[in-house]
Amino acid sequence: MIVPAVQAQSVEMADGFRSSGKIYVVIGVLCIIFVGIIIYLISIDLKLNKLEKEINKTNH
Repeated sequence: MIVPAVQAQSVEMADGFRSSGKIYVVIGVLCIIFVGIIIYLISIDLKLNKLEKEINKTNH
């Protein structure tokens, strides 16, 4: 059974991060990355909408 060993290792790692306070750094970095991806996707959506409007204007 490999799964319990891997699960126990991940729990120990999480406990280590939590006890040293580094878990907040990990969570902070993940949140920053997630927010960055969301902002990037929104900007791409806005650019695509602008291009679609330009294409529709030239076709009509």
